[in-house]
Amino acid sequence: MNLGQLLQHGHSHPDTEGLTIADARGYELCGAVCFGGLRPRAYSRLARLSGARPGDRVLDVGCGTGYLTRRMAKAVGPGGSVLGVDPSAEVVEYARDKTREAHCTYETGVGEALRAADGSFDVVVTALAVHHLPEDVRPVALREMYRVLRPGGRLLVADFRPPRTRAVRHLVGATVGHVMADYRVDLLDGLVADAGFEVRGHGDVRPWLRYVQGVRPEKP
Repeated sequence: MNLGQLLQHGHSHPDTEGLTIADARGYELCGAVCFGGLRPRAYSRLARLSGARPGDRVLDVGCGTGYLTRRMAKAVGPGGSVLGVDPSAEVVEYARDKTREAHCTYETGVGEALRAADGSFDVVVTALAVHHLPEDVRPVALREMYRVLRPGGRLLVADFRPPRTRAVRHLVGATVGHVMADYRVDLLDGLVADAGFEVRGHGDVRPWLRYVQGVRPEKP
């Protein structure tokens, strides 16, 4: 079973057309192996790049097994709060079992229809989730992230950066599927800007991630 198969056959949330994770433990193992020991460093860097500060309210969209969510909880401390949202009930339950921080919670939900009030978060993060959505749904999800952020709130989007060489892309396609091998991660900046954010930065996080930082303007 490759990673693409792990993503396709879970009990999908009725409100999303995106892929959901079928096997939480298998997905977690694949993540650890694919990052080759660099996963803790990579996700700790994402938490820093998010700009989250102690006391902030954070939303992690498409949180999966909660790997980034737990790091965000450390960044905001017990005076803050972190909510992880994912359409897969399997991974939400797995994330709950792995989490000890009382200020870090999870619920099932979808990025394109978030169950949160306007302006209710200081920071929104999402990692390795946007490419799971159909192309026409991605802008909807980014607009939802904009809606739930307060004015001046910060966004961090990180997603898979396909290898630049054809041979390695072919290997990625064989192991995790063509969606990731051919993913146009370079379009993230435009998606973030089109949703209304000011793009404040972008770059790579070794070995496989591309990130974009955005801010919701103080005034429309």
